[in-house]
Amino acid sequence: MLPKALQDAIDALGLLPGVGPRTAERYAYYLFRSDSKLSTSISDSLSQLKNGVKSCPITFALIDSSEEISPLYADATRDKSTILVVEEPLDIYAIEQTRSYTGTYHVLGGAISPIDGITPDQLHIKELLDRIEKDSVKEIIIATNPSVEGESTALLLQKMLHDKAPDLKVTRLARGLPLGVDLSYADQITLSAALDNRTAL
Repeated sequence: MLPKALQDAIDALGLLPGVGPRTAERYAYYLFRSDSKLSTSISDSLSQLKNGVKSCPITFALIDSSEEISPLYADATRDKSTILVVEEPLDIYAIEQTRSYTGTYHVLGGAISPIDGITPDQLHIKELLDRIEKDSVKEIIIATNPSVEGESTALLLQKMLHDKAPDLKVTRLARGLPLGVDLSYADQITLSAALDNRTAL
């Protein structure tokens, strides 16, 4: 029988995605054996997570709680007439690391997945459509993940965008991304090539 505090830590760590029982045990035991400063640092960071981060009301990117809007959107050097649409906020940072894109972003907040109960009205699609006129958008780049859900979302977006603005240029990242790989895990070379070789829909 493990001490209650250790078991509680294992149970808590086991709630994280991708962390099985054995991994949770290793993490908890490592934290127990390591300097208490490490545990304190992690604990402090996690306690500040909810209060220190919020979503941009325009792009839905993650920003500091002290900021009004995303710095990438507020930056005067960014091209607001081009919007790159991603599923999740962390996908933005994967694209930014390529240093190949100078437009703005829009985070959908997921992908359509009926089996998981995620429907189009739960995504930030309406806000994206509103930005077309507000920012005089000329091109929207759909950068959903190359998965069944991502493809379904891209097809719906394509239709809704063409219905809203028939003359709007709608493109998609080139098929340089392997199936089943999230943008946040793709390497910079692959992402740069996919961005440069995007095709019209």
